[in-house]
Amino acid sequence: MVVPGPDDTIRHAQLRLGTGMVMVGTLREDEIVMPDTVGGKETQVPLVVVRDAAEVYRKAKENGARILLDIADMPFGGKLFTCADPEGHIWNVGDYNPLA
Repeated sequence: MVVPGPDDTIRHAQLRLGTGMVMVGTLREDEIVMPDTVGGKETQVPLVVVRDAAEVYRKAKENGARILLDIADMPFGGKLFTCADPEGHIWNVGDYNPLA
């Protein structure tokens, strides 16, 4: 789902993957600061659990994601990689699910 904003922007979007969903919003200067305005610092770094991290990694690279940590096998199981979105926010993506 996409909620349009002013001047051809996207105010809010819901990204679905299987039965999961992540909601994202566009920068609103009155509410959110960008990482590059605070020295690249983050206040949160989500971990998105997917069925096949290698496939998501491949698609992320194909679509121009800035890869911060290449995909690797983790000692606790599964694979994990870290990337930054176009606004500079950091995301971890892995296929280890401790609840599975």
